[in-house]
Amino acid sequence: MREPRSIEAAWPLCRFGLASLRQSHLAFFQVIEFFKIMDDSLFLCPQDYSLLTDLYQLTMAACYVGEGIDRRNASFELFTRRLPQGFSYLVTMGLAQALDYLEQFRFTSDQITALQATGIFAHAPAQFWDVLAEAHFSGDVWAIPEGTIVFAHEPLLRIEAPLWQAQIVETYLLNVLNYQTLIATRAARSRDVAGEEAILLEFGTRRAFSPQASLWAARAALAGGMDATSNVLAALKLGQNPSGTMAHSLVMALSALEGSEDEAFKAFHRYFPGAALLIDTYDSIAAAQRLAEQVQKGEMTVKAVRLDSGDLVTLSQQVRSLLPDVFIFASGDLDEQEILRLQTAGAPIDGYGLGTKLVTGSPVNGVYKLVDIDGIPVMKASSGKATYPGRKQIFRRYDEHGQWQHDRLGLITEAPQTEQPLLQLVMKQGERLQPIEDLKTIAQRTRTSVTSLPASLRRLDQPVAIEPEISPDLQDLTARTQRAVHKS
Repeated sequence: MREPRSIEAAWPLCRFGLASLRQSHLAFFQVIEFFKIMDDSLFLCPQDYSLLTDLYQLTMAACYVGEGIDRRNASFELFTRRLPQGFSYLVTMGLAQALDYLEQFRFTSDQITALQATGIFAHAPAQFWDVLAEAHFSGDVWAIPEGTIVFAHEPLLRIEAPLWQAQIVETYLLNVLNYQTLIATRAARSRDVAGEEAILLEFGTRRAFSPQASLWAARAALAGGMDATSNVLAALKLGQNPSGTMAHSLVMALSALEGSEDEAFKAFHRYFPGAALLIDTYDSIAAAQRLAEQVQKGEMTVKAVRLDSGDLVTLSQQVRSLLPDVFIFASGDLDEQEILRLQTAGAPIDGYGLGTKLVTGSPVNGVYKLVDIDGIPVMKASSGKATYPGRKQIFRRYDEHGQWQHDRLGLITEAPQTEQPLLQLVMKQGERLQPIEDLKTIAQRTRTSVTSLPASLRRLDQPVAIEPEISPDLQDLTARTQRAVHKS
């Protein structure tokens, strides 16, 4: 029976790293202790941005420096080969945070000392440390405006910069654009299904993958078409008012201490008049009946109620019959598919709170690939993961009514044919060219983008999957690059 391979045997780089750590363990742990003293909370700060990367970005950068190619001009494009299952489009989001990251990209002397102490870079060229010490992003960025619809193979963003810079920023850019694009897309789909009049609230903070992710999720949800977020920090940072209701714990606590569920409702309204009342802690219909009686007697004003469990179709219908003028809000593991089901079944629901399924679920599997190095088009040719070479542009055609007709993926050197080029130069030599857009502008672009699509692409049940037309020039370049790859 074969002995299982150790991690060190299976992963040469890991083996090298572990051996180096053993040789320099004292220095390493001194640096680790320094960082623990400085900040052991793992909270992300702008000064940490440069180190929020995968190790191989740094080791590749060191190799580029050693080979003398680190300053060669390189172009990387960020795109997805395929959309999440059941999706026919994506809504681009996260550019603002990507540009903020690039503007603040630096390595401090303490960070460089920490990297040196790991021992991993013992054989890296000395010039590598000089490169990091002088680091700042000096490249160009081409990107699609946030809130724009994209399809598979279409670049959301292109980085044109010295090779080592373009390489090392990959991890952060994928993190921020993949996640926010997913949230914005789900928010846009939910808005499209719920309609313009429904109130949509983002409730995903407790289910987001981290505190940082919860802020990005709230932003992307608002820009994707939702009305408000319950995340207080995100809302205030974005110049919005947070929005929410109450939890079952308040109802249970006050019911136990003050005598009844009704007393809990009255107590909450004393401090927050007109706030939505959560009525499913015990018996939703019994609560609605009592509220209806109090409304009829003029003892209480009820503007909104929330249902968080049970058969939402039947419950909402019964509540509507008891409280005909009350806003009915629903929550509880909802997503765009559930909203569609509720609407189709005739549930008289006026608003929805979306949390877990909005901020989690099937990821956007964006990738970041080298497409040109020093003017030489390059491509990945492996089975199932082939890429298109060269710096590209997306050409989009609309009809006279602003309805989407088709996309053409071509080379940046091609001219539009009664089409609109989507990728725009947003950063030149490390400097932004445009001011930050407000969420209202992005949300309007999102809605316009979605409503420009035909019904076949907007439906949730087996939507049509499309890919852009590949221009003849790009097809020709791909064929020539493939031949060159096979020769090498």
